Amino acid sequence: MNRRLLLATIAAGIGLAGCATMMPPKSVVDTAAANPNFSTLARLINEAGLADTLRGPGPFTVFAPTDEAFKQVPAATLDALAKDKKQLAAVLSYHVVGAHLMAADIKPGSLKTVGGADLPISRTGDFVGVDQALVTKADIKAANGVIHVIDQVLIPPRR
Repeated sequence: MNRRLLLATIAAGIGLAGCATMMPPKSVVDTAAANPNFSTLARLINEAGLADTLRGPGPFTVFAPTDEAFKQVPAATLDALAKDKKQLAAVLSYHVVGAHLMAADIKPGSLKTVGGADLPISRTGDFVGVDQALVTKADIKAANGVIHVIDQVLIPPRR
């Protein structure tokens, strides 16, 4: 009887461990915030008031600039964005598409961002270009979408 109880306990533990590993990942914003390479992006998303939206059901495809990409932006530009939350939200929204697009699904042309702008997309073999940026790491899965790492901050066209 003790052996049966032991086997049942082990089986239950394996089953629970399997369930734990199958839990859905975090939202796109929480996935980005958990990555130290996106600390600037995560901070700006919060400052712009977009965190709750990006925790929503989505789906979202986020073209996420790294901290290194943000270092390429002139300090005066970042300061101006920090003072103008509406413009900051517009810049960050230019990095988000309201669809779940894995890298293999991305075709040349343009995608409509959640901010309403057309985002130019290019593709050469496995390389995906987004406006002037290059996707350096693709297909980071999140519960409500996917993140593609890019090497530059995207600036939306003036309306």
